[in-house]
Amino acid sequence: MKIGARLKKDKTCLFSVWAPLLEHVELVLLKPNKKYIPMLRDDLGYWSVRAEDISDGTPYMYRLNRSEERPDPASHYQISTVHGPSAVVDHTSFEWEDKQWKTIQLEQMIIYELHIGTFTKKGTFSAVINKLEYLKKLGINTIEIMPVAQFPGNRNWGYDAAYPFAVQNSYGGPSGLKKLVNACHKKNIAVILDVVYNHLGPEGNYLERYAPYFTKKYRTPWGKAINYDDTYSYGVRNYMLENMLYWFENYHIDALRIDAIHGIFDMSPKHILKELAEVSSDYSKRVNKKHYLIAESDLNNRIIVDNIRKNGYGIDSQWSDDFHHSVHALLTKEKNGYYADFGDINDLAKALECGFVYSGEYSVFRKKRHGNSASDLDPAKFVVFMQNHDQVGNRLSGDRLSAIVPFEALKLAAGILLVSPYIPLLFMGEEYGETAPFPYFISHGDQRLAKAVRKGREKEFKTFNWKGRIPDPQDKRTFFSSQLNWNISKPLFRYYKRMIALRKKYFTAIKRKDIKVYINVEKKILELRTSKKNAELLVLLNPNTISVKNSCKLNNKRYTKLIDSYECRWGGTGSRLPGVLSYGDEYELMPYEFAVYKKR
Repeated sequence: MKIGARLKKDKTCLFSVWAPLLEHVELVLLKPNKKYIPMLRDDLGYWSVRAEDISDGTPYMYRLNRSEERPDPASHYQISTVHGPSAVVDHTSFEWEDKQWKTIQLEQMIIYELHIGTFTKKGTFSAVINKLEYLKKLGINTIEIMPVAQFPGNRNWGYDAAYPFAVQNSYGGPSGLKKLVNACHKKNIAVILDVVYNHLGPEGNYLERYAPYFTKKYRTPWGKAINYDDTYSYGVRNYMLENMLYWFENYHIDALRIDAIHGIFDMSPKHILKELAEVSSDYSKRVNKKHYLIAESDLNNRIIVDNIRKNGYGIDSQWSDDFHHSVHALLTKEKNGYYADFGDINDLAKALECGFVYSGEYSVFRKKRHGNSASDLDPAKFVVFMQNHDQVGNRLSGDRLSAIVPFEALKLAAGILLVSPYIPLLFMGEEYGETAPFPYFISHGDQRLAKAVRKGREKEFKTFNWKGRIPDPQDKRTFFSSQLNWNISKPLFRYYKRMIALRKKYFTAIKRKDIKVYINVEKKILELRTSKKNAELLVLLNPNTISVKNSCKLNNKRYTKLIDSYECRWGGTGSRLPGVLSYGDEYELMPYEFAVYKKR
């Protein structure tokens, strides 16, 4: 069932809203003069009416049971605030220039995650367009945008949105997002959008006035759980399915990253994630253009990405926290919070070979066994990263990896990421060593909520036993401190650019059977060997703080060096590794050194 306001070319507009428990619903047109129009109810509780002489930007609300006036739960645009009127959006007026666009294949993606408000000083969609040429130069072919659904105020990570269909007005609204997507496609860059289907932000959230959108059966860390399996859940499920199609149809979004699916609770015979995957697949076939779904999950459960024919949910890919944790703990030696489960070089080896590090083993952090095996799954089923908004922003002061580890370790981390068989994701600024932190920030109008957020952050950080001052999420200075400085370290940028080029040539779409990892347990160094068509690659890495000597044990083979993180052009002090490596050759890996060789 279509919901929201759908404007036609003849200036008629069909308004539809789901409110199965209400006795009266009226459309309230606010201009030129306030007018109330009764709506008709169907058997499933959808109220609708067709109004005439409606144009783009027409403000409206709904009056519920002849008393309160509220914004549209499926508002496509909020004119001023989350509490004020919704506005009609003419989605047919935008002139798209991407008719030939077919998107980037999932396994080919080099993803760059960014936050619209902090990626540039202007904090708008149009300002991002001005940076697309920079991203192309780096080698990025996909951007992932943190949520842009309407949230309270002008400063927010985006996960507290109250209107999942409305594009944030302070970023540039609907036309701004369309211009950005259009510009990306013209430059052969795909667009992934973060969406939140596990909860809605509390401020400006009037959905319960309309229908049972939430359930008391479950509880999420962020508030009331969405009602996917309780009474009246049919309308809630339709709301989310419509939201997914809305982004595909009206904004030409290529893929959705579904936030924290471990906060989605559904005991229905068909899980909502499976239904989303099925509807997405059907839509892709209908328009002859693939649209992807990527899940964020800490469950280590392969059912999420397993094929529907194998009783999986059929989601195309999922984030892998284990990969991040295994590298981060190895380089930083941190053992607090969930890092208690990581820190051994064997963890990194398993992450590279199998996807999940925890595939049924006992987790010290969780105090239980965790995960199942994904070792036979296509590596494209996983998105991996060294940094992202969570892993940076959920630290006490939002400090980036550049503030925690030495410069050489940054290059090692980047190297591991970009030669892994999985889909790599960079977090904005990572490629040049950005030092600006990325702490959590909000701009709630309700000061009680702001206070609750502060307390929530304090409670969360107790898990990690971090001590120090937590940046006040509500303080403007916290937001402004998060904006990128763009003080580019040219050697690091060039290194990332070279590594991305090597990935595209040699490490994209590597199959499980073509990955071999070897560990020298005594010296704690790692070799990764991969093959793709006629190219055999040897990757050497030393995650230690001291240099290590070793000998080449590759019989009857000679390898030529493609890149070495210690070379002067990447900001290193000079490499001691030979340009050609043969059987029996002795070599020395400097602290945090990373190198790639290719069979001659």
